[in-house]
Amino acid sequence: MKIRYFKPLVKPLAMAVALSLTAVTPAQASSEREELETLRATTQAILDALVEKGVLSAEVAQSLVKQAEKKGQEQAEASAKADATSNVVRVPYIPEVVKREIREQIRQEVVAQAKAEEWGNVNAVPEWVGRLKWEGDFRLRYQGDLFADGNAPGTSFVDEPYGLGSISDPINTEKDRQRLRIRARLGLSAKITDYVSAGLRVTTGNTSDPVSTNQTLGNDFNKFSLVLDRAFAKVQPWDWLSVSGGRMPNPFFSTDLVWDDDLNFDGVAATFKPWARSDRAGKPFITLGAFPLQEVESSVNNLARDQWLYAAQAGLDWKMDANTRWRFGLAYYDYQNIAAVEDTVIDGLYDYAGSVLSSRQKGNTRFEVAPVDQPGLFGLAADYSLVNLTATLDLAHFEPVHVILDGDVVKNIGYDEAGVNSLVTPQEAKTLGWQTKVTVGWPSMQNRGDWQVFLGYRHLERDAVLDAFADSDFRLGGTNSKGFFIGGLYGVDRNSWLSAKWLSADQIDGEPFGVDVLQVDFNAKF
Repeated sequence: MKIRYFKPLVKPLAMAVALSLTAVTPAQASSEREELETLRATTQAILDALVEKGVLSAEVAQSLVKQAEKKGQEQAEASAKADATSNVVRVPYIPEVVKREIREQIRQEVVAQAKAEEWGNVNAVPEWVGRLKWEGDFRLRYQGDLFADGNAPGTSFVDEPYGLGSISDPINTEKDRQRLRIRARLGLSAKITDYVSAGLRVTTGNTSDPVSTNQTLGNDFNKFSLVLDRAFAKVQPWDWLSVSGGRMPNPFFSTDLVWDDDLNFDGVAATFKPWARSDRAGKPFITLGAFPLQEVESSVNNLARDQWLYAAQAGLDWKMDANTRWRFGLAYYDYQNIAAVEDTVIDGLYDYAGSVLSSRQKGNTRFEVAPVDQPGLFGLAADYSLVNLTATLDLAHFEPVHVILDGDVVKNIGYDEAGVNSLVTPQEAKTLGWQTKVTVGWPSMQNRGDWQVFLGYRHLERDAVLDAFADSDFRLGGTNSKGFFIGGLYGVDRNSWLSAKWLSADQIDGEPFGVDVLQVDFNAKF
């Protein structure tokens, strides 16, 4: 036991024990003796309680008693010696007011210590536990993938500009699929200091799909794996500045047109919010970030360079009036070294294997990077530098019901049509994407009876965004898709709700490939 736990109590306890052990003469009144015995018993009870609570060890308590006894004996001997020298006869009497003062001093100091360390609270926990916050959610989903009549067979998508599947193992474009899926997530937020915090989250899923945390049921009753979904630190020295690093939540204001809802970012990001505490109607924000996509260990046989995403967004939160809120964001996402490098030397080796992005869904233009040296390997044909404008209007005139309008437009200004057409069969550039959505109901599901309905339309051309990180549900993920989505949510209990969503999507150009997706979910969060 550390000294700091009982050091504040030594002085009052020693005084009390010394007082309770002072000799009492027969001449004192019986009431005086009873009070002293009561004080002695109280002091001993306090010591026993401290030992039981673990504040003091039995050895320390015994040491305190011995120390008090010794001090009392020394004081008695000194008084007797002084009395003998001065021929003064002392009557061992303690005034009532002094006894009250001693008792009150002991009581105050012990009570203060007890309150600080919550001795009487059986639910008391160490201070650091109060700086931790747990949160999580669970989702059970039925998903039906319903493929359109007239879809091209999977083998039609093997060659460029698709590069999907193989002749022996083509992608599924014709056979409907029914699945039960779960998602479980558990996160921890830790307040380290007033300015530093950290976050961790584990989830179902795998390390090969960055845009999904779903786990499909039907694996011979086998167990599922958990992965580290987030691990980051955040420093916020002032209200207007926060800096995060590690594997963090998406730091940008966006929709799933560009970034899937389950996607997290690796790297560092800083957000500036001037006038964060002001009463201004409009509050701007700026977010900057640098994110490594693929680190390449260069060698004589691998000449590729690291792939990065550099991003910047400027936006405005505008409270037009008590019931009308706008939010705007203009972002620039610049991918570095994202296009694959063509093999120009036939030597049995492909020296730029690291230039092929390992994550992908479908839609982006791809070419066979090394038809002779490494056949069947497809990489991105285009560069991607995206300009993205996002806006949200929240109307709360019918509180608690809200009407929320979302709009999102993205354009890939890094696409080099001549360069791409030198790698694949010449094709028209398709680099624009847009989405609109209207939502009516409660902004979030918290209580029984809360509800929400939504309707939206999406048009996302094949090279408007990087298909690897786009929404994984619409047309079963990726780009080159257009169509509508509709759905609703209903609260069945506190923090528990049912939801249903229908997504109907077709290809914009190329081989026919349409899919309708039905998702019915039970959600619970804590």
